[in-house]
Amino acid sequence: MELEHTYIETNGVKLHVVQAGPKSGVPIMLLHGFPEFWYGWRKQIPALVEAGCRVIVPDQRGYNLSDKPKGVKNYRVEELVKDIIGLIDALEYEKVNLVGHDWGAVVAWTLAILHPERLHRLGILNVPHPAVMRRFLTRDLEQIRRSRHVFFFQLPWFPERAMSADNWRGAVSALLGSGKIHTFTKEDITKYKEAWSQPGAMTAMVNWYRAVIRYMPKLPKDPRVRVRTLMMWGMKDVALSHRMARPSMDYVDEGNLILFPEATHWVQHDEAEAVNHYLLDFILDKASRTPIR
Repeated sequence: MELEHTYIETNGVKLHVVQAGPKSGVPIMLLHGFPEFWYGWRKQIPALVEAGCRVIVPDQRGYNLSDKPKGVKNYRVEELVKDIIGLIDALEYEKVNLVGHDWGAVVAWTLAILHPERLHRLGILNVPHPAVMRRFLTRDLEQIRRSRHVFFFQLPWFPERAMSADNWRGAVSALLGSGKIHTFTKEDITKYKEAWSQPGAMTAMVNWYRAVIRYMPKLPKDPRVRVRTLMMWGMKDVALSHRMARPSMDYVDEGNLILFPEATHWVQHDEAEAVNHYLLDFILDKASRTPIR
């Protein structure tokens, strides 16, 4: 499988974008979260390409080889959404299928709420609807405890110093500690360290967390998602309670929820084959495949 590495200008930044599959194929854009980069979808890209899809996987701003503008304000959710809208425009698509995990899912949810006309379908992995996240962060003590890293990341300079010290010991520990024993291999960790080591990367990555607190994104009065949605959730997520999954579906006009009892936050790694299966069912509407639960 040939991976096409390009740089595409959008919303005042240049994003490193990996593409694969036939240009005439159904477009699927995959958005990674923290602390990953395009490589976080390595187990999905081959299956989607094999099914004939055109797969588009950017390093989002601040990550790996993409631009890293200085200043917390440049990492507001509104700007992150504009990046993806601009990327869709630059690739000359009217609509794409958008799939997001972790912070990528935050961007995907928000884009679907504000710009439903730009999406065919929406895939969400292990992140609740923004309205549900806000409700749980103000009322649910368990979720507040699970989200303590968000508050830690508000400190200036110290979080990135702590993550990078001793050859990225803190970042590696956090990654391995939130997954299963075999979720990430030694080769994977080497790849992540290379991405984190890009000049200014870790500060830019942490700035996503700083910006969401300092510049709380505004939701419309009716934050419903009109795009058909598939949510998949690993129930052993240490950071985000699966109790937020079903309430998120209340904000979706037409949605399906699939829970993975043994998967962690990294559901696309832990249950790669099943995740790929359900994504293809959902996006390609293949009646011959097992129906979505």
